[in-house]
Amino acid sequence: MTQLAVPAVRDLTEIGDELGQWQSDDGPAQLHPGDLGWYSLRGAGATAGDLRVWRSGESTLAVGLLDGANLLRLAIHPSLLHDDSLAQDIQSAVEPSPSEVFAHGTAIVEARGATALCDRLVANGWSTDEPWTPLQRDLSRSVEDPGMTVVTAGIREAEEWASVHWSAFRGTPYTEDDTAKFIGRWRTMSTGPFSSRARSLLGYDDSGQPVAAATVWSAGPARPGLLEPVAVHRDHQGRGFGKAMAIAAAKNLQQMGASAASVAAETANTAAVATYSAAGFIAHAEVRDLRRGG
Repeated sequence: MTQLAVPAVRDLTEIGDELGQWQSDDGPAQLHPGDLGWYSLRGAGATAGDLRVWRSGESTLAVGLLDGANLLRLAIHPSLLHDDSLAQDIQSAVEPSPSEVFAHGTAIVEARGATALCDRLVANGWSTDEPWTPLQRDLSRSVEDPGMTVVTAGIREAEEWASVHWSAFRGTPYTEDDTAKFIGRWRTMSTGPFSSRARSLLGYDDSGQPVAAATVWSAGPARPGLLEPVAVHRDHQGRGFGKAMAIAAAKNLQQMGASAASVAAETANTAAVATYSAAGFIAHAEVRDLRRGG
């Protein structure tokens, strides 16, 4: 019998290990242990509280991350992607409003490659959401030099790393309070249960200014690693630093034993897709989440 549970903090490392084992170069771009690692900026307790795990006895069948109130990002054991019984169990947990997973209102499920679940949801009126483009770079061959100074960012570089990320994704003035809060969260992530999988990178231009940042995440040896996030400072965009950082990220994942470097970008973000493509990543078929309401 399948049971749905919220894990404890002590379970997070094991869940990350299981997710890592589910990753493969030719498999769907499912929830990755690096997604949990980046989410752990919020702390281990919050991360555990936002996870949903479907188990049968001692076996983990599926893992979902509530990435916000209305988005469930799923990974399903590769042998069960087409299993209708598990699909029915997950459907029964997400479909009522409210449900075991979602509150009232709009609900979005990311279930890449989970054909049985997607077929069930679509048959029951769920619609497709905006498209995403998964991209992957094979790491079986040597990765070229990025042509930019890139260092592994530790706590000494945390403020520079945070300022680049803030500029790229927020675009608002970066106050001292913002700096302190984000650095605190970054420290939480870098000492959390997924920290051994991570390597944060900081790129500098020729004048020594920090212009790009990224964190890469291992799923284990001979498994595809993840780029999450990749950022270029707003004042330095359009100068090739995004391509350089994507190459540096791939090179670091190769050093960490990854078989491939993976990332996903909103298809509408044509600049991001073009940047990764220029860095040697191959775009795969678009994928879409499923939406109810809204």
